[in-house]
Amino acid sequence: MNELDARSLLEIADDELILGWRDSEWTGMAPFLEEDVAFSSIAQNEIGHARALYELVARERGATADELAFDRSPDEYRCSALVERRLLDWEKTIARHYLYELADEGRLQELKASDDPDIAGLAAKIDREEAYHRIHAQMWFDRLKNEPRFTAALDELRPLLDTGRSEHTAELAELWDEMTMVRRSQPSGTRW
Repeated sequence: MNELDARSLLEIADDELILGWRDSEWTGMAPFLEEDVAFSSIAQNEIGHARALYELVARERGATADELAFDRSPDEYRCSALVERRLLDWEKTIARHYLYELADEGRLQELKASDDPDIAGLAAKIDREEAYHRIHAQMWFDRLKNEPRFTAALDELRPLLDTGRSEHTAELAELWDEMTMVRRSQPSGTRW
C-alpha cells in the first residue's frame, strides 16, 4: 500500500467513524421504532467499517486501529464536513444519509478495483453491507423527495460533499471530546 492509498483509506475511515457516531445519536429518538433499530444497525456497521479500514492503515503505519481512531487530535481527522454536523432534524439526517451513500458507493467501486488485494477485498466486503444502507437511503429519498423541507436539506448539505478535509467544524471537536473521553481517562488507554 502506498501513502496515497493510506491517506485515502484514512479519509474513508474517518468519515465512517464520525458518521457512525452521528447516526447513533438517533437511537431512541428516531420518529419510528423501526428507524431506531435501522439507524442503530447502520451506525454499528459504519463504525465496524471504520475499524477495518483503520486496521489496514495501521498495519502500514506501524500503529493500531485504536491509535488512529482515538489518539489523534480533531484537526488531524480527514473526515468531510458532511459527517461532522450534528443534525437534529430528521429530514436533514435523511438528506445526509442519502448524499453520503451515493458518494460512498463511488469510493467503494474505486477501492474494489484496487491492485492491492487487501484493499479490494475489504472494499468488496464493506460494499456488500453498504448495499443495505443504500436501499434504506433510497427508500427514504423516494418517500420524501417532494417534501420542501427535505429538498431544502439536500440543497443545504450537497455543497459539503465538495469541501476540503483539512478544516473542521466546532461540532467535530465537541464530538471528539465525547468519543475519546473514556480512552483519555485511562492512563494506558483502552481498546475497542
